[in-house]
Amino acid sequence: MTFATHALNTFMQQLENGLGRVQSSRYYQKLMAMPPIQRWPTVFGLFLLSQLVIFGSLYLLFGQIVVVGFFASILAGLATGVGALPALFFKEISNNLFNALLGAAAGVMLAATAFSLLVPGLGYANEMWPGNGIYIVSLGMLIGALFLHFADRQLPHVHFDSVSDQQLDSLQKIWLFIIAITIHNFPEGMSVGVSFGSGDMNNGVVLAIAIALQNIPEGLAVALPLVGLGINPWRAVGIATLTGLVEPVGGLLGITMVTVFQPILPIAMGFAAGAMLFVISEEIIPETHSKGRSRYATFALMAGFIVMMILDNLLA
Repeated sequence: MTFATHALNTFMQQLENGLGRVQSSRYYQKLMAMPPIQRWPTVFGLFLLSQLVIFGSLYLLFGQIVVVGFFASILAGLATGVGALPALFFKEISNNLFNALLGAAAGVMLAATAFSLLVPGLGYANEMWPGNGIYIVSLGMLIGALFLHFADRQLPHVHFDSVSDQQLDSLQKIWLFIIAITIHNFPEGMSVGVSFGSGDMNNGVVLAIAIALQNIPEGLAVALPLVGLGINPWRAVGIATLTGLVEPVGGLLGITMVTVFQPILPIAMGFAAGAMLFVISEEIIPETHSKGRSRYATFALMAGFIVMMILDNLLA
């Protein structure tokens, strides 16, 4: 815990220094000096300009599929903020409801892993390496699980099942939990990018929907403890949203990687599947069973799996 505390303190200090530099810049001061009726249109215009540059560059370099995949990963990440919105009105929710939401998220992720990553991944692998596709995808799964295992070991964080624990009573521990959510959002975003990178638009859309659905309870899990400690509810929602915005980074990496280097597509799909299975088994399911009454979560998991399976079939 000493290493985790030191690392968190260093991170927070660097964040504060960065914010201080931004706030002291003459551009920031000039912007804040504007009347609100001018300031917000200016901010919005700058944001639109930045997005035009980003998406235009991606389109010119990689084509339409990369732009669509990156945009889908952004929307999936923003679902974390949508899930945090109830924190504007409530400081806590019942354990049964929270476990059911997490169970449904686990079911959605399981179905997405099976039908949107592993099944098409095996198909692509068998086309490239007839008879050996299963071993290629399995290797990718092991690499994905090991990646999160070592990230879990090296980066300071608090596990998901601490979110409802009374020991999670300090801002520092909540920040460690937020770091954990951010770590796990990266491979989820990457899975969306990899799926679009395969060239199958429908499969990419299905997986993006799945990731968005499972991000909703994660956003709530981040925002509620912050509100409980007296953080402004809107700020708590903003922090929760930021944890999901690491997904476009993973999405962009995944989609450009498999678009440029097509032969790694089956390994990349296996990697994303292995990472998602690791999160389900290591974080989500243990949390839904940690307080008893796991039956709610079990049926919610089955419901989430069925809904995602039907959705995948309808959009196939």
